[in-house]
Amino acid sequence: MEGTVDGFRYGAVTPVAAYLMACLGGALGLRCIVRTLLSNQSWKAGWLALGAASIGCGIWTMHFIAMIGFQVVETHIRYDAGLTVLSLAVAIVVVGIGVFIVGYRGASTLNLSFAGVITGLGVAAMHYLGMAALHLNGTIRYDATAVALSVVIAIVAATAALWAAVTIRGFMTSLGASLIMGVAVTGMHYTGMSAVSVHVHSRTGGSWAGDSPTSLLLPMLLGPVIFLLLAGVVVMFDPLLVLGDGDWNRSSASTESNTPQPDSLFENEEDRVVHARAPQDPQWAAPHSSQR
Repeated sequence: MEGTVDGFRYGAVTPVAAYLMACLGGALGLRCIVRTLLSNQSWKAGWLALGAASIGCGIWTMHFIAMIGFQVVETHIRYDAGLTVLSLAVAIVVVGIGVFIVGYRGASTLNLSFAGVITGLGVAAMHYLGMAALHLNGTIRYDATAVALSVVIAIVAATAALWAAVTIRGFMTSLGASLIMGVAVTGMHYTGMSAVSVHVHSRTGGSWAGDSPTSLLLPMLLGPVIFLLLAGVVVMFDPLLVLGDGDWNRSSASTESNTPQPDSLFENEEDRVVHARAPQDPQWAAPHSSQR
């Protein structure tokens, strides 16, 4: 019997929440990558690792928040805890590989393409590994075309995100890029979910033991969400990450401009030369001495 698949059990609540988490992870990750580009004195490995973990946690959190709204009307759903945790590890590690390639090898077209493919495949692997953790009294089937399309979207989204990280430096422009990235990542998830169909077994057949979505996913989501909030605190307390390259340079330039420079006391080059000759030129000194 074909099951009735519903990905919006709670209406727009889960898609919107999932999108916001994808945007948050993307924004933090992009700013951390930018941090390594704005200052050569920064701890590059640490910032890149923080960026990869932020993007990975954001994508993973997006996926499982969206999955809370997923149901098959004819059967209960359970999740395997081990595979669920493994999907988080895969997301962080594979995204990290792509981020470190760009961070250390540069943002050439070849590097961006290679890193984008790896990162996109990691996102897709996280998604389908998370789906493998799903147990129900039935058989899950996938439409090959929709699966392939979801993988392509993941690769394009990952490549665009890495390009934005090394190209867009300003805070507001990075924020806009993260909003677009959130659309792409969430779109990849729901494209992959559109490939799902379920053949439900008889009530007495099949095995679907495991933890329910609320008993497993909600507690597990707390860790990545707390991590993202802490990463947000780190970003907000770093002035270079908030201001961006242009604003930071302007701030530094304004500080330097407040220091008086000798030549800035004169309106033009002629005044400066006259002043330099004053001690040797009685005609210049006399009028000024008479005014005292």
